[in-house]
Amino acid sequence: MNSAELWKPPEVQLCFALINNSCPRNVRSALSASAMYAVMTGAIVMTILGNLVVIVAITHFKQLHTPTNFLILSMATTDFLLSCVVMPFSMIRSIESCWYFGDLFCKVHSCCDIMFCTTSIFHLCFISVDRYYAVCDPLHYITKITIPVIEIFLFISWSIPIFFAFGLVFSELNIVGAEDFVAAIDCTGLCVLIFNKFWGVMASCIAFFLPGTIMVGIYIHIFTVARKHAKQINMGPMMKPVGSDRKMKALSKKEGKATKTLSIVMGVFVLCWLPFFLLTITDPFINFTTPGDLYNVFLWLGYFNSTFNPIIYGMFYPWFRKALRMLVTGIIFRPHSSTLSLFLGHA
Repeated sequence: MNSAELWKPPEVQLCFALINNSCPRNVRSALSASAMYAVMTGAIVMTILGNLVVIVAITHFKQLHTPTNFLILSMATTDFLLSCVVMPFSMIRSIESCWYFGDLFCKVHSCCDIMFCTTSIFHLCFISVDRYYAVCDPLHYITKITIPVIEIFLFISWSIPIFFAFGLVFSELNIVGAEDFVAAIDCTGLCVLIFNKFWGVMASCIAFFLPGTIMVGIYIHIFTVARKHAKQINMGPMMKPVGSDRKMKALSKKEGKATKTLSIVMGVFVLCWLPFFLLTITDPFINFTTPGDLYNVFLWLGYFNSTFNPIIYGMFYPWFRKALRMLVTGIIFRPHSSTLSLFLGHA
């Protein structure tokens, strides 16, 4: 018996063993699958808990009922819904390469995926607008950023992604011109979102490049203004009134910290989402030859932005740390705890 007779090709495992047109399942080692489930489950739990703390804190404490915090509350709600509705099902699909939840929910899941991710990015963009007025035009901030203005921001942040996501997926405009490729890979247990060349570019511009460019441009301007303020504070020491030096240094330190925070925000945002949207644009131009695992790595890198949001926009605020401490110790459940101060004194 020769070696050719001894060798047998590995048996293909299917998503649905009893269905003829079933998609093949991605066979991974137990160690690899366990590690992937552990990392993704950890990301989901962190996203749920982190954003839940932000939601509870802003909702519960009356002191936090400000226009800016309502914007952060809405973003935390978006990221929380993403972690509950989208990420668990994406985890199973990414690891098993199978979709076990039906064709209708596949479309709904794809819509929610696009909608929540785009909504989260839009929120980040409008938060940058809020920070622009807070740093660059503080005297007019209260009159510029009002509850009606925030309501407009929230309406845009939710309505455009909803119409964009559900309209695109259910109209199937995204696969016009790519029908032959879709037919070639069609099988039971498949749930992938295919973009043709036009919508690969358009979807990426709407969901990322347009709001991302606005956000990065605003933060660069904020960074420039903050540095200018710092230079002005450090200039002309003989012109400073007695006792003002300490206040100016405190202001300079505060602006420096804010600038550092904005740099982290911008860096994390670009790092998380840029690879995925570049891939979305290039994939239809290379005949959809991107490896599935590479696509999933970039997709989950984008999801991680929703994991980092409560850390960046929460942990950098002292009120968030105090609210978290009050929640963990149970103080938040006491009567009249909603009126406790999160900025001065002790709870």
